[in-house]
Amino acid sequence: MSTSKPAYHHGDLRGALLAHGLRLIETRDADTLSLREVARAAGVSATAVYRHFPDKRALMAALAEEGLARLYEAQAAAAAAAPGNAFEATGRAYVRFALAQPALFRLTFAYPDVFANPFDDAAGRLLHENALALTGGDKARAGLLAMRAWSVVHGLAMLMLDGRLPQDDALIDAAINAKGLFPALQGSSSEESP
Repeated sequence: MSTSKPAYHHGDLRGALLAHGLRLIETRDADTLSLREVARAAGVSATAVYRHFPDKRALMAALAEEGLARLYEAQAAAAAAAPGNAFEATGRAYVRFALAQPALFRLTFAYPDVFANPFDDAAGRLLHENALALTGGDKARAGLLAMRAWSVVHGLAMLMLDGRLPQDDALIDAAINAKGLFPALQGSSSEESP
């Protein structure tokens, strides 16, 4: 017997709730999302949500974790497509991810418990590995370079999202030029780290 209920059909309720939550925040600010609304979208009772997410914060944190995983996937794909220029490619992918999914991007960085150590997740490790490659394996310089690069791309993304800068691909490309931003990467013998 078939029912007209289009949503959840016994299986991975947690995954279904996350998928519906992600769809709901594609068009608006994540702060307006409610557990009841996610339950309704999944076609389950509001109490069913509480089996997986005891409160809204737990759901938001899980959505933020998914955002971080998706950011990594976008950056890893960009790095793979530009093996000789992975450092810059991941930076461009970061900004473009933010512009394509602004609510998810903002949510991803709104939960400090999800994003406690910026280099202890796949995206952070990818950034650090690319920075190590550029600095010839110098861990101290790579750490500083990674922190500076992240500051630049995150700042650029936020300025564009907030309408302070135009959302322009040419501007993204120009702003994320590692050698222009960090002259020490050009092989300079300067004592200053990048």
